[in-house]
Amino acid sequence: MVNILVHGLGQDKTSWSEVRKQLSNNRINVETPNLFSIVKNYQVNYENMYKTFVDYCNSFNEKINLVGLSLGGILAIDYIAEFPEKVNSIILIGTPYEIPKTIFTIQNIIYRFMPKKIFDKIGCPKKDMIRLLNSMSNLSIPDKVPTIKCNTLIICGEKEKDNINMKSARQLNKVIVNSKFKIIENAGHEVNIDNPKELANVIYDFWKDNDIK
Repeated sequence: MVNILVHGLGQDKTSWSEVRKQLSNNRINVETPNLFSIVKNYQVNYENMYKTFVDYCNSFNEKINLVGLSLGGILAIDYIAEFPEKVNSIILIGTPYEIPKTIFTIQNIIYRFMPKKIFDKIGCPKKDMIRLLNSMSNLSIPDKVPTIKCNTLIICGEKEKDNINMKSARQLNKVIVNSKFKIIENAGHEVNIDNPKELANVIYDFWKDNDIK
């Protein structure tokens, strides 16, 4: 079984460093792809990112356990909808049930005023990040969510209790058969950074119950 942790928008593979360290203490190996690296030979937009993500996941001959945060969760949902036979289990963290177009518009405006060096740090030029965000505005997540049949865990940071992300988490839990819902304390949207130790424990317990060998 291959275990894959997929980072969110504005993150890179290093965002999983502490979670990866904690899981390794339990002798669990994980893969942490950098989405902006695997799509580097193409124009950066969601369609190309998904295509390269599919190629990455399908390069493994074994079934996979997918963990996706935000953007990573959206990619995971699209992947399992197309390749259900490849996925053993899925964990969705801070993943929207519907694309929040208003928030995306505001985020896009913010990105335009942010320093270029912030984007360079995660390996995605500013213009590419803006293009990626624009390309995601018309994605249809609700159409694909009901097709998920494998064991699923929905995770949301406790600090998101008054946020759209908590509403999305509860809606995902309601729609996905065989799904469980877990709130991580002392964490906001970036649970993998805010409380990596607790997140690693929750991931390990879920995988242990769903055949990680």
